[in-house]
Amino acid sequence: MAQPSELRPVAQGKVRDLYDLGDHLLLVASDRISAFDVVLPEAIPYKGEVLTKLSLFWFGLLGGLVPNHLVSADVADLPEEYSKHADWLRGRFMLVKKARVYPVECIIRGYLAGSGWKEYSSKGSVCDIPLPEGLKESGRLEAPVFTPSTKAEVGEHDENISYEAMAEIVGAEIAADLRDKTVAIYSQAREHAASRGIIIADTKFEFGEIDGVPTLIDEVLTPDSSRFWPADAYRPGASQPSFDKQFVRDWLETTGWDKRPPAPSLPQEVIEATSAKYIQAYELITGHVFEPEGRM
Repeated sequence: MAQPSELRPVAQGKVRDLYDLGDHLLLVASDRISAFDVVLPEAIPYKGEVLTKLSLFWFGLLGGLVPNHLVSADVADLPEEYSKHADWLRGRFMLVKKARVYPVECIIRGYLAGSGWKEYSSKGSVCDIPLPEGLKESGRLEAPVFTPSTKAEVGEHDENISYEAMAEIVGAEIAADLRDKTVAIYSQAREHAASRGIIIADTKFEFGEIDGVPTLIDEVLTPDSSRFWPADAYRPGASQPSFDKQFVRDWLETTGWDKRPPAPSLPQEVIEATSAKYIQAYELITGHVFEPEGRM
Protein backbone atom coordinates (compact mmCIF):
# COMPACT_ATOMS: atom_id res chain seq x y z
CA MET A 1 0.00 0.00 0.00
CA ALA A 2 1.54 3.29 -1.13
CA GLN A 3 2.18 6.20 1.19
CA PRO A 4 -0.78 8.65 1.12
CA SER A 5 0.17 11.57 -1.10
CA GLU A 6 -1.05 14.24 1.36
CA LEU A 7 1.29 13.04 4.11
CA ARG A 8 4.62 14.79 3.63
CA PRO A 9 7.50 13.80 5.93
CA VAL A 10 9.72 16.57 7.26
CA ALA A 11 12.66 14.20 7.01
CA GLN A 12 13.33 10.86 5.39
CA GLY A 13 16.06 8.46 6.43
CA LYS A 14 17.24 5.27 4.82
CA VAL A 15 14.26 3.41 6.28
CA ARG A 16 12.16 5.79 8.41
CA ASP A 17 9.98 8.76 7.55
CA LEU A 18 9.55 11.51 10.13
CA TYR A 19 6.44 13.69 10.52
CA ASP A 20 6.21 16.75 12.75
CA LEU A 21 3.07 16.72 14.93
CA GLY A 22 3.92 19.79 16.97
CA ASP A 23 4.72 18.54 20.46
CA HIS A 24 5.59 15.09 19.16
CA LEU A 25 7.05 13.32 16.13
CA LEU A 26 5.55 10.49 14.12
CA LEU A 27 8.17 7.91 13.22
CA VAL A 28 7.07 5.58 10.40
CA ALA A 29 9.13 2.53 9.42
CA SER A 30 8.98 1.74 5.72
CA ASP A 31 9.82 -1.57 4.05
CA ARG A 32 12.92 -0.01 2.49
CA ILE A 33 16.21 -1.75 3.15
CA SER A 34 19.72 -0.34 3.08
CA ALA A 35 23.08 -2.06 2.93
CA PHE A 36 26.51 -0.46 3.09
CA ASP A 37 24.65 2.83 3.69
CA VAL A 38 22.86 2.65 0.33
CA VAL A 39 19.08 2.23 -0.01
CA LEU A 40 18.28 -0.73 -2.25
CA PRO A 41 15.70 -0.50 -5.05
CA GLU A 42 13.36 -3.19 -3.70
CA ALA A 43 11.31 -3.23 -0.50
CA ILE A 44 11.21 -6.16 1.94
CA PRO A 45 7.61 -7.20 2.73
CA TYR A 46 6.55 -6.60 6.38
CA LYS A 47 9.97 -5.22 7.30
CA GLY A 48 8.60 -1.92 8.65
CA GLU A 49 6.18 -3.73 10.95
CA VAL A 50 8.88 -6.07 12.23
CA LEU A 51 11.19 -3.15 13.02
CA THR A 52 8.44 -1.27 14.84
CA LYS A 53 7.11 -4.23 16.81
CA LEU A 54 10.58 -5.35 17.86
CA SER A 55 11.47 -1.83 18.98
CA LEU A 56 8.24 -1.66 20.99
CA PHE A 57 9.09 -4.99 22.62
CA TRP A 58 12.57 -3.85 23.60
CA PHE A 59 11.39 -0.44 24.83
CA GLY A 60 9.04 -2.30 27.15
CA LEU A 61 11.64 -4.80 28.34
CA LEU A 62 14.36 -2.21 28.89
CA GLY A 63 12.13 0.57 30.23
CA GLY A 64 13.43 0.25 33.77
CA LEU A 65 17.02 0.55 32.60
CA VAL A 66 16.98 3.71 30.50
CA PRO A 67 14.29 6.26 29.51
CA ASN A 68 13.06 6.18 25.92
CA HIS A 69 11.11 8.50 23.64
CA LEU A 70 7.99 6.35 23.07
CA VAL A 71 4.59 7.94 23.66
CA SER A 72 2.19 5.59 21.86
CA ALA A 73 1.80 3.09 19.03
CA ASP A 74 -2.02 3.28 19.06
CA VAL A 75 -3.75 4.79 16.04
CA ALA A 76 -6.36 6.27 18.38
CA ASP A 77 -3.71 8.63 19.77
CA LEU A 78 -2.98 10.20 16.39
CA PRO A 79 -4.48 13.45 15.05
CA GLU A 80 -7.39 12.92 12.65
CA GLU A 81 -5.38 13.77 9.54
CA TYR A 82 -3.17 10.80 10.34
CA SER A 83 -5.60 8.39 11.97
CA LYS A 84 -7.73 8.39 8.81
CA HIS A 85 -4.77 6.64 7.18
CA ALA A 86 -4.80 3.90 9.81
CA ASP A 87 -4.61 1.10 7.24
CA TRP A 88 -1.27 2.45 6.07
CA LEU A 89 0.14 3.41 9.47
CA ARG A 90 -1.07 0.62 11.74
CA GLY A 91 1.76 -1.58 13.00
CA ARG A 92 4.58 0.51 11.55
CA PHE A 93 4.54 3.80 13.47
CA MET A 94 5.57 5.19 16.83
CA LEU A 95 4.43 8.49 18.29
CA VAL A 96 7.49 9.80 20.11
CA LYS A 97 8.76 12.74 22.11
CA LYS A 98 10.98 15.25 20.36
CA ALA A 99 14.64 15.00 21.26
CA ARG A 100 17.83 16.88 20.58
CA VAL A 101 19.65 14.05 18.85
CA TYR A 102 23.29 13.44 19.69
CA PRO A 103 25.21 13.30 16.37
CA VAL A 104 26.84 9.94 17.09
CA GLU A 105 25.86 6.29 16.90
CA CYS A 106 26.67 4.12 19.90
CA ILE A 107 27.93 0.81 18.53
CA ILE A 108 28.79 -2.12 20.76
CA ARG A 109 30.41 -5.35 19.67
CA GLY A 110 30.20 -8.55 21.68
CA TYR A 111 31.62 -10.75 18.93
CA LEU A 112 34.26 -10.28 16.24
CA ALA A 113 32.36 -9.99 12.96
CA GLY A 114 31.92 -7.90 9.85
CA SER A 115 34.19 -4.87 9.53
CA GLY A 116 35.53 -5.59 13.02
CA TRP A 117 36.86 -8.97 11.93
CA LYS A 118 38.36 -7.48 8.75
CA GLU A 119 40.28 -4.88 10.73
CA TYR A 120 41.37 -7.39 13.37
CA SER A 121 42.67 -9.72 10.66
CA SER A 122 44.97 -7.03 9.30
CA LYS A 123 45.78 -4.87 12.33
CA GLY A 124 44.87 -6.83 15.46
CA SER A 125 42.39 -4.15 16.49
CA VAL A 126 38.77 -3.05 16.14
CA CYS A 127 38.27 0.65 15.44
CA ASP A 128 41.93 1.04 16.45
CA ILE A 129 41.25 -0.56 19.85
CA PRO A 130 43.90 -3.31 20.32
CA LEU A 131 42.56 -6.79 21.02
CA PRO A 132 44.30 -9.96 22.23
CA GLU A 133 46.05 -12.16 19.69
CA GLY A 134 44.57 -15.41 18.46
CA LEU A 135 40.90 -14.45 18.26
CA LYS A 136 38.72 -16.19 15.68
CA GLU A 137 36.17 -14.81 13.27
CA SER A 138 32.80 -14.58 15.07
CA GLY A 139 34.57 -15.24 18.36
CA ARG A 140 33.04 -13.87 21.55
CA LEU A 141 34.96 -10.94 23.01
CA GLU A 142 35.89 -11.20 26.67
CA ALA A 143 34.22 -7.83 27.25
CA PRO A 144 31.97 -5.97 24.79
CA VAL A 145 33.80 -3.23 22.89
CA PHE A 146 32.23 0.23 22.53
CA THR A 147 33.02 1.72 19.11
CA PRO A 148 31.11 4.94 18.34
CA SER A 149 30.64 6.38 14.87
CA THR A 150 29.39 9.51 13.22
CA LYS A 151 25.83 9.66 11.88
CA ALA A 152 25.89 9.81 8.09
CA GLU A 153 23.40 11.45 5.76
CA VAL A 154 21.49 9.20 3.32
CA GLY A 155 23.90 7.93 0.67
CA GLU A 156 26.97 8.63 2.79
CA HIS A 157 28.95 6.31 5.03
CA ASP A 158 29.12 6.36 8.81
CA GLU A 159 32.69 6.84 10.03
CA ASN A 160 34.13 5.11 13.06
CA ILE A 161 35.54 7.53 15.60
CA SER A 162 37.48 7.11 18.81
CA TYR A 163 35.84 7.49 22.19
CA GLU A 164 37.96 10.62 22.65
CA ALA A 165 36.57 12.09 19.41
CA MET A 166 33.05 11.29 20.59
CA ALA A 167 33.76 13.12 23.86
CA GLU A 168 34.85 16.17 21.87
CA ILE A 169 31.56 16.09 19.92
CA VAL A 170 29.06 15.58 22.77
CA GLY A 171 31.14 16.43 25.85
CA ALA A 172 33.01 14.14 28.24
CA GLU A 173 30.13 13.67 30.71
CA ILE A 174 27.56 12.80 28.03
CA ALA A 175 30.03 10.50 26.23
CA ALA A 176 30.62 8.52 29.42
CA ASP A 177 26.89 8.32 30.13
CA LEU A 178 26.04 7.12 26.61
CA ARG A 179 28.82 4.54 26.71
CA ASP A 180 27.65 3.19 30.07
CA LYS A 181 24.02 3.10 28.94
CA THR A 182 25.01 1.29 25.75
CA VAL A 183 26.90 -1.39 27.67
CA ALA A 184 24.04 -1.84 30.17
CA ILE A 185 21.35 -2.09 27.47
CA TYR A 186 23.37 -4.55 25.40
CA SER A 187 24.17 -6.70 28.42
CA GLN A 188 20.53 -7.03 29.46
CA ALA A 189 19.28 -7.50 25.90
CA ARG A 190 21.72 -10.24 25.04
CA GLU A 191 20.78 -12.13 28.21
CA HIS A 192 17.15 -12.11 27.11
CA ALA A 193 18.04 -13.02 23.54
CA ALA A 194 20.22 -15.90 24.74
CA SER A 195 17.25 -17.29 26.67
CA ARG A 196 15.40 -17.34 23.33
CA GLY A 197 18.22 -19.03 21.40
CA ILE A 198 19.58 -15.86 19.79
CA ILE A 199 23.08 -14.38 19.95
CA ILE A 200 23.22 -10.60 19.56
CA ALA A 201 26.68 -10.26 18.05
CA ASP A 202 26.64 -6.48 17.86
CA THR A 203 24.20 -3.60 17.71
CA LYS A 204 23.95 0.18 17.66
CA PHE A 205 21.85 2.66 19.60
CA GLU A 206 20.94 6.29 19.15
CA PHE A 207 20.30 8.74 21.94
CA GLY A 208 18.89 12.22 22.24
CA GLU A 209 18.31 14.71 25.02
CA ILE A 210 14.73 15.13 26.30
CA ASP A 211 14.14 17.53 29.20
CA GLY A 212 17.88 17.49 29.89
CA VAL A 213 18.03 13.68 30.14
CA PRO A 214 19.94 11.38 27.72
CA THR A 215 17.19 9.20 26.25
CA LEU A 216 17.10 6.12 24.02
CA ILE A 217 15.51 6.96 20.64
CA ASP A 218 14.81 5.61 17.16
CA GLU A 219 14.82 1.83 16.66
CA VAL A 220 16.20 -0.63 19.18
CA LEU A 221 17.77 -4.06 18.66
CA THR A 222 16.20 -4.83 15.30
CA PRO A 223 17.56 -6.82 12.35
CA ASP A 224 18.50 -3.48 10.77
CA SER A 225 20.63 -2.30 13.67
CA SER A 226 21.99 -5.61 14.95
CA ARG A 227 23.52 -8.94 14.01
CA PHE A 228 21.36 -11.81 15.28
CA TRP A 229 22.77 -15.35 15.12
CA PRO A 230 21.05 -18.67 15.97
CA ALA A 231 22.78 -19.98 19.09
CA ASP A 232 22.32 -23.62 18.13
CA ALA A 233 24.30 -23.11 14.89
CA TYR A 234 27.06 -20.96 16.39
CA ARG A 235 30.54 -22.10 15.38
CA PRO A 236 33.40 -19.61 15.90
CA GLY A 237 36.01 -19.51 13.16
CA ALA A 238 33.74 -18.55 10.26
CA SER A 239 30.87 -16.24 9.38
CA GLN A 240 27.57 -17.24 10.96
CA PRO A 241 24.06 -17.85 9.64
CA SER A 242 22.03 -14.77 10.43
CA PHE A 243 18.53 -13.52 11.18
CA ASP A 244 19.27 -10.00 10.03
CA LYS A 245 20.13 -8.19 6.82
CA GLN A 246 23.54 -9.86 6.69
CA PHE A 247 21.70 -12.19 4.30
CA VAL A 248 21.34 -9.25 1.89
CA ARG A 249 24.90 -8.04 2.50
CA ASP A 250 26.27 -11.51 1.72
CA TRP A 251 24.38 -11.64 -1.58
CA LEU A 252 25.53 -8.15 -2.53
CA GLU A 253 29.15 -9.15 -1.86
CA THR A 254 28.85 -11.77 -4.63
CA THR A 255 27.80 -9.23 -7.27
CA GLY A 256 30.97 -7.17 -7.59
CA TRP A 257 29.02 -4.03 -6.64
CA ASP A 258 31.30 -1.15 -5.61
CA LYS A 259 28.95 -0.16 -2.73
CA ARG A 260 28.05 3.14 -4.35
CA PRO A 261 24.57 4.13 -5.58
CA PRO A 262 22.74 2.77 -7.41
CA ALA A 263 22.60 -0.65 -5.76
CA PRO A 264 21.82 -3.76 -7.81
CA SER A 265 18.29 -5.18 -7.78
CA LEU A 266 17.65 -8.01 -5.38
CA PRO A 267 16.37 -11.32 -6.78
CA GLN A 268 12.88 -12.30 -5.65
CA GLU A 269 14.21 -15.27 -3.70
CA VAL A 270 16.52 -12.97 -1.69
CA ILE A 271 13.62 -10.58 -0.99
CA GLU A 272 11.36 -13.39 0.22
CA ALA A 273 14.08 -15.07 2.28
CA THR A 274 15.01 -11.75 3.91
CA SER A 275 11.40 -11.05 4.83
CA ALA A 276 11.16 -14.51 6.37
CA LYS A 277 14.38 -13.90 8.35
CA TYR A 278 13.03 -10.64 9.80
CA ILE A 279 9.77 -12.28 10.83
CA GLN A 280 11.61 -15.25 12.34
CA ALA A 281 13.80 -12.91 14.39
CA TYR A 282 10.71 -11.16 15.77
CA GLU A 283 9.00 -14.41 16.69
CA LEU A 284 12.03 -15.96 18.37
CA ILE A 285 12.96 -12.88 20.40
CA THR A 286 9.45 -11.94 21.53
CA GLY A 287 7.86 -15.37 21.73
CA HIS A 288 4.86 -14.01 19.77
CA VAL A 289 3.53 -15.03 16.37
CA PHE A 290 3.94 -12.21 13.86
CA GLU A 291 0.51 -10.99 12.77
CA PRO A 292 0.58 -8.16 10.20
CA GLU A 293 -1.68 -5.22 11.10
CA GLY A 294 -1.29 -2.81 8.20
CA ARG A 295 -1.81 -3.26 4.50
CA MET A 296 1.08 -3.86 2.13
